[in-house]
Amino acid sequence: MKKRSPSPLKNKNLLLGVTGSVAAYKAVELARRLRDEEADVRVIMTSASLNFITPLSLHLASRQKQKPISSLWEEPLAHVNLASDADLFIVAPATANTLSRMALGIADDMLTACFMAFAGKTPPAPAIVAPAMNPAMYGNPAFRRNLEFLKTGLGVVEIPPEEGALACGTAGTGRMAAVEKIVDAARNALVEKDFQGLRVLVTAGPTREPIDPVRFISNRSSGRMGFALAKAAASRGADVVLVSGPGTISPPEGIGKFIRVETTAQMEKAVLEEIKHARLLIMAAAPADFTPEETFSKKIIKSSRYNLKLKETPDILLGVSRLENKNKKRPFTVGFSAETGPEVGRAREKLRKKGLDMIVFNDVTKPGAGFDCETNEVTIITRGKGRVDIPLMDKRDIAHAILDSVLAQKNLSQNLDF
Repeated sequence: MKKRSPSPLKNKNLLLGVTGSVAAYKAVELARRLRDEEADVRVIMTSASLNFITPLSLHLASRQKQKPISSLWEEPLAHVNLASDADLFIVAPATANTLSRMALGIADDMLTACFMAFAGKTPPAPAIVAPAMNPAMYGNPAFRRNLEFLKTGLGVVEIPPEEGALACGTAGTGRMAAVEKIVDAARNALVEKDFQGLRVLVTAGPTREPIDPVRFISNRSSGRMGFALAKAAASRGADVVLVSGPGTISPPEGIGKFIRVETTAQMEKAVLEEIKHARLLIMAAAPADFTPEETFSKKIIKSSRYNLKLKETPDILLGVSRLENKNKKRPFTVGFSAETGPEVGRAREKLRKKGLDMIVFNDVTKPGAGFDCETNEVTIITRGKGRVDIPLMDKRDIAHAILDSVLAQKNLSQNLDF
């Protein structure tokens, strides 16, 4: 059974503002998802939003004793008290009208009055907006100026709208972002920034060793674990460089630099270049172990008889471990060991042989822990023979568990100096 690590939103007080957009119906799902993260969600509705969705729907989704509030006169001083208690303010969907009033400091309804009190708190708390409107309105210079002030002047995080067909009959950029993106942004806003300012280098995915222009040697790695690690580190304040082999997954948002490579040799070159500035290296990639001795410039004809001869590819981790022998300080280094069975001993040997500080072992034959899965089950092993078993979880949660283990080791290694 899949388990979950505690969400950064657990027991946090969230304000969810809903405005008068056709996308208001999506706020029901958003409220439900935020409650699934064990957050306390109080809903504020504009009078215009009442034309699109009922307070009862949001009341049930938020699972709060208090009903959604839409008038300044329903609860005395509610705009001050709600703002004072809130850890995060989300406006989704956010119309051009409401966003502009928020930027101009207008406080003529419950949502804008509450935001004015919230934005003036000391210390400041995070706010997120998810615009939803016609593409022409989204591109209007006056609106863009107001949105830019919210972002740069008040630190509001925008989850940009997506491109697609809109209710007005046009198509373009204006659809409210997916609920999952907004929930992700909420998690990121409240997660502890314990990697702030740290340069982290992550590798992900497989590599491909070409045989001819249409054939190659590779493996089944999808890159999901490495991408999850890069995203988790970025959300915790790290400056992340992600080096990835070929794949179909889009690079995670928020990372500082993304480098796409094809072969193991190319990955090695990128790692050895970027490692000069990194304080933490997480080698979650699965580079191909072998490459053809000979590569053909034209496709090999199927009917021809051909013996494929292989040679070993560069061992990137071993190369990193040798940096110290060249009087070059290497970063704190985490490796991965994917095995077909409970071969923890192999992971320990890899940890020792390659001079790693930590290694993450997983048995790819276990259900839900193999390649191209959204989940994983791992054992984290450290140089001091420490061992942490992480049960089956989303790779997002596994990534944070790995980063937590890195932090636990920071006082045990001179390589990880925050």
